[in-house]
Amino acid sequence: MTNRRLYLHYLGLVGAIALGAILRFWHLGLKPLWMDEIITAIFSLGKNYNDLPLDVVFPLERVQEIFTFQPGVSCSQIAQNVTTQSTHPPLFFCSMYGWLEWMTPLGSAWVEKLRSLPALFGVCAIGAIYAVNRIAFSRTSGIMAATIMAVSPFAVYLSQEARHYTMPMLLITLALLGLMQIQRDMFERSRIRFWVWLLWAIINSIGLYVHYFFALAFIAEIATLLILMYWGKAKILNKHQIGLALICSTSGIVTSFIPWLLVILSHAQRSETSWLPSPSPIAPLYQTLISWVLMVIALPVENQPLPIAIIYGSLMVMFAIWVGSQVFKGLKLLWLQSTTHLATFTLLSFTIFVLLQFFIIVYFFGKDITIVPRYHFVYYPSFCALLAASLEIKNHRISIFIFLFIGLISCVLVVSNLGFKKPFQPEQVAQKMNLEPSVPIMLVIGYSNYQDVALGLSFTTALEQIRSQIPTDKSKDLNSAISSDSFAFLQKYPDLTAVWKNLSQLPAPATSKLNLWIVGSGMRKRDYPQHLELSGQTACTIDPAQHHRIGVSYQLYRCTKSQ
Repeated sequence: MTNRRLYLHYLGLVGAIALGAILRFWHLGLKPLWMDEIITAIFSLGKNYNDLPLDVVFPLERVQEIFTFQPGVSCSQIAQNVTTQSTHPPLFFCSMYGWLEWMTPLGSAWVEKLRSLPALFGVCAIGAIYAVNRIAFSRTSGIMAATIMAVSPFAVYLSQEARHYTMPMLLITLALLGLMQIQRDMFERSRIRFWVWLLWAIINSIGLYVHYFFALAFIAEIATLLILMYWGKAKILNKHQIGLALICSTSGIVTSFIPWLLVILSHAQRSETSWLPSPSPIAPLYQTLISWVLMVIALPVENQPLPIAIIYGSLMVMFAIWVGSQVFKGLKLLWLQSTTHLATFTLLSFTIFVLLQFFIIVYFFGKDITIVPRYHFVYYPSFCALLAASLEIKNHRISIFIFLFIGLISCVLVVSNLGFKKPFQPEQVAQKMNLEPSVPIMLVIGYSNYQDVALGLSFTTALEQIRSQIPTDKSKDLNSAISSDSFAFLQKYPDLTAVWKNLSQLPAPATSKLNLWIVGSGMRKRDYPQHLELSGQTACTIDPAQHHRIGVSYQLYRCTKSQ
């Protein structure tokens, strides 16, 4: 490769990474925080649920005080918080804490700063997938993989989530890089490089402490290596040494995770892991296909009028079928060519083994993880690598341009909050609660677990953002109403009657009129009483026209104080 071509090559790589960075950091704070991101914020700021104002009335305008950085918290303390109050490994939250400590003071841009580290991991993954395809196929295929990941709506969506998806995705990509290097050493050089195996083992060990689903990738890597050893045993000269390296590396990885095994067992039995539905026979299959479609195109079909949803949905299906035909032809060429067959086999094997584990979890353990598109991050790097290689080998520039252009448009829609909307849609809930800006609001969340608290906080932060943006300089009544807004978390123990009882004992509202919104996880419309009594001789009457459900139900009561 001449110096000019080499210069253009790396210029293309820099361009792909820069484009990916722009898409991932653009409008980073536009979407409201949803339940899982609230959980991230609590632990990443060095706090836990005991630091929250539960079972008391708290001013809505002071909600951001909950999300202040707590200095002087160690990783072991964060691990303890996660162990007892969540169901995740600790390393991501420790990394987030260190990042936010470096970013302090957080100020009003704390949401953007909370999401910035996952966005950065998403950018790094672009460089990592370039390296995977460069080793597996060619330099040009590496550029193609980097560009495809840069404009993937799925990858952009994950990067703008304040959650631990892009960090394990980056580590899985790096583990695949190590796997491809090991495969090449086995078949092309017939040698073992200790440092490659060591780095591969370290990456896998770190990944297990970042996300439990990383174990699926680790198992798929081991299975792929075993198949490569069996399939190519006639070509591998030092198979005994490779077998020993595999045993030592795997043993080291498993041993490194032993201290957390008891925690896994306790997490598996917690109620937070029981929300996944039991699968139907066919749904996991088409849900997986839908996730594949969303990796390449995402048009606004959520919460749209039915005709618009049908039109956009049809366009997505047609585009996906076209892409599928192009990819199938490209994969066939990759499989038949001797120079690309082994790399294609390795990446396909990894992808298939991850998918097999998905379906084992679905059909044998009764947990339909395919219903959640974001969980497919486990095999997305290999999916992206094969997609890029199959498009690049056909070398059809018009097809590639169309593919990348549609991906770019999809990313713009995602970052503009028109695609991959946040679960439970906290912004929409807050807008409905703000139906009368001049009337004070009290938001009451009945909770039975910490997830209910996190969900209530997502509604609360979205409501505070909307109320704080209402201009109050021309209306004293409006200013008084907003300054009187409040919220409260009331425990539903032993049953719902505790919520109504505790509600009547809260401090009397300072205003004569009040819109009382009650959020009840697991509650149905008939569970809300027609009348409620607050302290200070305040009577509340249900508004039957203002009952809503969006994953959880929420109901409006109109309250007036007796004269």
